[in-house]
Amino acid sequence: MSDDAFLSRLRRFNTDYFPQYQARFKDLVEQGQQPSTLFIGCSDSRLVPYLLTGSGPGDLFLVRNVGAFVPPYDGSQGHHGTAAAIEYAVLTLKVEHIIVCGHSHCGGIRALYEEQPEDAPNLRAWLELGREAALPVQLSSEALRRTEERSVVLQLERLMDYPMVRARVERGEISLHGWHYVIEAGEVHVFDVKTGGFVPASKALHSGDGPYLAHPEGHHPESPFNAADGQAEGNA
Repeated sequence: MSDDAFLSRLRRFNTDYFPQYQARFKDLVEQGQQPSTLFIGCSDSRLVPYLLTGSGPGDLFLVRNVGAFVPPYDGSQGHHGTAAAIEYAVLTLKVEHIIVCGHSHCGGIRALYEEQPEDAPNLRAWLELGREAALPVQLSSEALRRTEERSVVLQLERLMDYPMVRARVERGEISLHGWHYVIEAGEVHVFDVKTGGFVPASKALHSGDGPYLAHPEGHHPESPFNAADGQAEGNA
């Protein structure tokens, strides 16, 4: 796209789009943002959060990175904006939902099975955050899909290592949602912690609560990461 094309789009935003939402933006400036949802998604250009969720300005607090990975809370991967955004969304914005959204044909997940350039040290280190989701098999379309789904659940579990997230999940103040967007079908499959698998949104009973259900006794079910893998093995 040429620079002039970008300029034309900027002008169209100001003249065509902005007037439709001017009152909304004015309110967001005067009242401050109050998004209800933290959306952690892959940077892939085919993933469009606002279209998927039917959201508008001020609805989503967005974090995007290669693979939709969540860094460990202990800071062992160094400074990272995703971890800071999680803390900000939970502690300052007080979001009620956290969505982790992976997708089909994910280049970041595929990269777990391929060698990366030596001059991409940051990418090589970042991909280690998804390594646990990789399968000990040769890459195939089925292995890629299973790894994409396993990665979503892995990130949900990693979110539960953030003390402020776990505390609010256990109190019922935050719901976690694991999504796998199947690009070619135009449908999101949501993670169902009870069955340990992903269900098409058209057939699901909820939007993907997980990875743990709140129990009055403080008991949590078996790791959904293992459960999801088990179901994937059964379906393969």
